[in-house]
Order: sequence, then C-alpha cells, then structure tokens
Amino acid sequence: MGRLDHVHVRVPDRAEAARWYAEHLGFEPVDAYDFWATGFEGGPLQISADGGKTMLALFEASEGHPMVPQQTGIAFSVDAATFISFARSLPSGIDSPRGDRLMLADLLDFDMCWAFDLVDPWGNQYELNCYDYDRVRAELVETDAVEAVRYWPRELYAAYLNSASS
Repeated sequence: MGRLDHVHVRVPDRAEAARWYAEHLGFEPVDAYDFWATGFEGGPLQISADGGKTMLALFEASEGHPMVPQQTGIAFSVDAATFISFARSLPSGIDSPRGDRLMLADLLDFDMCWAFDLVDPWGNQYELNCYDYDRVRAELVETDAVEAVRYWPRELYAAYLNSASS
C-alpha cells in the first residue's frame, strides 16, 4: 500500500480544529494543498507536523460536502507503477464506499494526484493516492481512455498554480 499519506478527520469547524492541532500537537497547514481548503466549500485543510510527509485532512462536516459521506478514512500513497497495477487489476473483490465493486471508472482526479476510494469488508474507508500525476495520466488515463471522476473544477488548481507562480 505504500506509505501513510493522510488521515481524513471530520470536524465541525476546520479553523478551530487547525488551531487546536497547532497549539497542542504542532501541526501546521501545508501550503501546497491550500487551494483545496480555500477554493470551494467542503475541501480539506491539510495540516502536518512533519513538513507534509504525513498529514491530517480536516473536512468540515456539512450537508454540502462534495465527497462521498464518510466518518474517517486513511490514505496511502504509492508510486506510479504500483498505482497503475492496482488500477488495472480492478474489479478485484474490493468495494467502493457506495457498496459496489471498485472499478477503473472510479478513478479520482485531484489535479496533483490520482486516487481511488475503497472500503474493507468491515466498512473502514481508505484512499489510495499517487502523486506521479503525469506518468499516471500518460500510462493509464490516456492509454486506457479513462474518464476520471472530479469533485471540483480543474480551473481551481490552474488558478492556484497561477497565483503560486506570481
């Protein structure tokens, strides 16, 4: 499964939770992912105590959240070869959070990484991420003509990149 990337944490107020985690546990926002938290309602605020190697993704619990409703989830990060191999093995007896078999068509496009949301037989939710965005796009998405799922508009990330380069 690769390394632990982040854990999803649902809180009633992201800002309040971020302050608590900063004050008591030394967590700080990870600037590279700030566009997810500021670009649209319901996005995660990524915080870390180790410079972004492992993170907490703070999701504000609300009715309008764009993702599959969940309690918490653990995200793992893998290299491109492992991610592509996993994707091409689907369906393989792993379910999606919706309760049906996880399929290649469930691929998520987060602009800087690709992901699959999955559950174990007991309902525990996981996310499998790959940050080698260009390689996965070239060797899987384009090669296999995959239409990835998007939770927010691509323009959000483009605007983030433009502001970061200014």
